[in-house]
Amino acid sequence: MSHNGKLIIFSAPSGAGKTTIVQHLLKKIPELEFSVSATTRKPRGDEEEGKDYYFITKQEFLHRIAKKQFVEFEEVYSGTFYGTLRTEIERIWSHGKTVIFDIDVEGGLHLKRKYDGSALAVFVQPPSLEVLKERLAGRGTDTHDKLQERFEKAAKELNYAPEFDIILKNHDLQTACEEAEELVKNFLKN
Repeated sequence: MSHNGKLIIFSAPSGAGKTTIVQHLLKKIPELEFSVSATTRKPRGDEEEGKDYYFITKQEFLHRIAKKQFVEFEEVYSGTFYGTLRTEIERIWSHGKTVIFDIDVEGGLHLKRKYDGSALAVFVQPPSLEVLKERLAGRGTDTHDKLQERFEKAAKELNYAPEFDIILKNHDLQTACEEAEELVKNFLKN
């Protein structure tokens, strides 16, 4: 197993723009490879198995927890698990690449603690909770209750921002993408 690998963690409340920023970085920086998370939720829209997520049953997920195959995992919403498989990180490092994560806030902090020293943890901060609410509601993918659950989680997650290495404010997506690119390139140089 390679120990010299680096990890880049992008975390944020749902709707803050972290996925868009990570997609931008993957296009611009060839050394990066996306860490595909495992989840028990159903695919959304045109999400693909093995590209967006590894979609597995709750039973399979719990089995893998028992076998300690996850570097981090959590029940993000009631009954819905997300996690990072150890084999996924090792696979990327074996290609000589740097792992990049698009992960929720608590998962991001777990990874930061676990790989302290070889990880850069970035918190993507939305302009405000109001803007976040508009973005999430604008997606049109969630029921009213689900949106409420996401808002409450987001409000709580914003409090964790100071625990990350860097807080990246996403007032303007283009600017945030450029700043993220700069941060990552500098981190990879060292």
